[in-house]
Amino acid sequence: MTLILGLESSCDETAAAIVDGDGRVLAHRLAGQEAAHAPFGGVVPEIAARAHVEALGPLVEAAFADAGVTMAGMDAVAATAGPGLIGGVMVALSMAKGLALSAGKPLIAVNHLEGHALSPRLADRTLAFPYLLLLVSGGHCQLLAVEGVGRYRRLATTIDDAAGEAFDKTAKLLGLGFPGGPKVEQAARDGDPIAVPLPRPLVGSTEPHFSFAGLKSAVLRARDSGRHRAEDVAASFQQAVVDCLIDRTRRVLARVPGATALVVAGGVAANGAVRAALETLAGEARLRFVAPPLWLCTDNAAMIAWAGAERLAAGLTDPLDVPARARWPLDPAGEAVRGAGVKA
Repeated sequence: MTLILGLESSCDETAAAIVDGDGRVLAHRLAGQEAAHAPFGGVVPEIAARAHVEALGPLVEAAFADAGVTMAGMDAVAATAGPGLIGGVMVALSMAKGLALSAGKPLIAVNHLEGHALSPRLADRTLAFPYLLLLVSGGHCQLLAVEGVGRYRRLATTIDDAAGEAFDKTAKLLGLGFPGGPKVEQAARDGDPIAVPLPRPLVGSTEPHFSFAGLKSAVLRARDSGRHRAEDVAASFQQAVVDCLIDRTRRVLARVPGATALVVAGGVAANGAVRAALETLAGEARLRFVAPPLWLCTDNAAMIAWAGAERLAAGLTDPLDVPARARWPLDPAGEAVRGAGVKA
């Protein structure tokens, strides 16, 4: 039985997990940093990095204890090597290198986005390639054809901000607290999604890409007008994001011939309104809809361990001098997109 230790520290979640080659999660430990970042309304990179250093070692020890194994029993150690906050990324990757070197085990440097992209296969082992993936998180908003392990074709990306970043900024503007995504969704339950007229950037355009910067500006103007309840602004904002995601996803459905499913992953995939709308779209397109359980949508080490297991099975390992990366596109050959820059 193949056993993979996975480590994650790319943003504000520190995590360690042990997953086997059949997709069973034998252990998963996670330490959040909400209290540390809440006073600032967002993640402070220096605070995050120090917290990772303090938390990761004990989490690894706890994961080994939970699974009843040791490093000697691992077949490989996988860690997020980017993209993310570089100070945080270096913590998990450095520990993984040390463990791999000392135990004589292979190292697998995982692209954090690949962890999200393959996480639905951890949750549902029947999910086969290729599938159309909406990867929607705090730092990224992309549509990808997932054709196999290490084989990703970017079909669309954001030309400015990601949907998750827009959720976080909206929560901050409305004084809802941190983390922003769940706070906005909670407020939206008590609001009217048509009460506040907000734009749907790029909806109806022939290009497939996303844009959320203008929507954030519109939320600011709605707040400053003093005419709307925060709950109504939250609900209207959430509906605008859903409309954008659905319109853009519909635009590329035909570009993944033989797709087995419409799949969503990433932190925003935990949003109930987003999941419900995508499930409806999948039904209209006669595609299966697959979404990981909520705990696998946000940053975690199980998806990193699973991506490591998938890469190990494909014979993909990395040297000990593999670098940490703040930016790391899943599809390096993807054509340049206006405004997107290296985030694409």
